Amino acid sequence: MTNEHRGAAGPYIEYDGLPALHATETDLPRLHPYGPVPKERCLTPGGGRLTVRSSGRHHRVTLDHLGCPAQLGEEKEAAFHKLALAMERHCLRTGCRHRASYQGGVFRSFEFPVGSIEPTVFVRALLAVELGDTGPVEHLAAVADLIGLPRQDSVDGRSDES
Repeated sequence: MTNEHRGAAGPYIEYDGLPALHATETDLPRLHPYGPVPKERCLTPGGGRLTVRSSGRHHRVTLDHLGCPAQLGEEKEAAFHKLALAMERHCLRTGCRHRASYQGGVFRSFEFPVGSIEPTVFVRALLAVELGDTGPVEHLAAVADLIGLPRQDSVDGRSDES
C-alpha cells in the first residue's frame, strides 16, 4: 500500500470490505451506527465519507458515496431527498430565507438549523438509509408534520414526488 497522494486520480485501495478508498482516506475513523458522531471526516458502514460541521445557525452534513454504486439507487435517493425536505421545513420554521441545502447523487449535502434536531439523530437516519432502512427518515418526516412545520414541494427545484 502506498501513502502517496496523487489527487483524485488515485491511488485507490480496497479496504476492509468497503468500496475503494483513496490512499489518504484509509486512516479515517470508522463511524459505528450507534456510536458518537465525530466532529471530523469519517467512514460510514455503507462505504460513504461523512463530514458534520456546525457553524452559526446551521449544521452542514456532507455524505460522499464516490465508488459506492449500491448507494445510488432510486429508493435510497428518494429517502435522502425526503430527509432533506423534512430538514428544509425546520429551516422555514426558524425563519431562514434560504433554500435548504441538498445535493443528490454521489456527493450529498444537507443543511438544517441548529436547535432543530441533534446532528446525531440526523446522521443515524442517513446511516439507516445507507443500510436499507427508511424508518428513521419516515419518523423525522412525521415529526415535521406533527409539529406543524410548513411543507415545501421541492428542494433546489426538485419535485417531492418519487
